[in-house]
Amino acid sequence: MPPKKASAGDDGAAPAKKGGGGLTKPMTLSTELAAIIAKEKGEKLSRAECVKRLWAYLKEKNLQDPENKQFFTPDKTMEPVFGTEKIRAFSMSKFLKDHLS
Repeated sequence: MPPKKASAGDDGAAPAKKGGGGLTKPMTLSTELAAIIAKEKGEKLSRAECVKRLWAYLKEKNLQDPENKQFFTPDKTMEPVFGTEKIRAFSMSKFLKDHLS
């Protein structure tokens, strides 16, 4: 049997971290989005963290459709980002593109 090749982390050292990009890149929130999910003024969040906090907000405020939890109706705080119509929660990330920079 050939000897096992050493891989990153075998020597006990942590592998080198890559720069944050894509879903993990910290981004600036619009004022409207920050009003919904930011805990502190000027807080930067990744797209994934924004979605996570939006789900928490939906559940906390009981905004999901009780018959089909895939849908929610935005409240007054969410209207500037999502409008007033009932939408599918899994498509909420397309609304975020105009509110993250």
